[in-house]
Amino acid sequence: MKLKNFLSIPIFSVFFVMGFVYYVTVFILIEDWVGLQTSAGSLNSMIFTTLACLCVLSFLVGVLTDPGRVPSSYIPDVEDTSFASDQEPKKNLACGLMMLALSVTLGTLLGWHIYLITHNMTTIEYYEGIRAAWLAKKSGLSYRHPFDISVYKNITLVLGPNTLRWFCPTSTSHLKDGVSFPTLRDSS
Repeated sequence: MKLKNFLSIPIFSVFFVMGFVYYVTVFILIEDWVGLQTSAGSLNSMIFTTLACLCVLSFLVGVLTDPGRVPSSYIPDVEDTSFASDQEPKKNLACGLMMLALSVTLGTLLGWHIYLITHNMTTIEYYEGIRAAWLAKKSGLSYRHPFDISVYKNITLVLGPNTLRWFCPTSTSHLKDGVSFPTLRDSS
């Protein structure tokens, strides 16, 4: 009977997420941060392993323990007027408007950062580029951002060449000295 509790998609998905978080934290974050061979890295990985084991243990206890039954003597009071569910204010509209505003705000910021990554710019470089384009147009020249190589090269310069780590961009092994970057003149 207890093994039937484990044969469900939610249980497997929780174990998958816990394993994924453990792997990313120990073998990517801590390894890139201080290294697992150092004493600080070993201590951090041992502490996180202990916490992860406690989380798995508490999840297993929650899955395997019988939650109990509703007592047979429990009868909800139908005539209780202290709780009027039909007079409770509706929160759906307020929550929906808040989620809409939050989605529009975060979607705008996401679009802005995707634009900046695909053009290999920071916010300051974007505003400097507006002024440089205006000055170039005023003097009869055309302006193009010197670090905007191509969309794919810009993304790999920012997030790294390993596409599997783009969703968790903590890898810094692809970064060089931080002083020199490829430009349009280098690629032509």
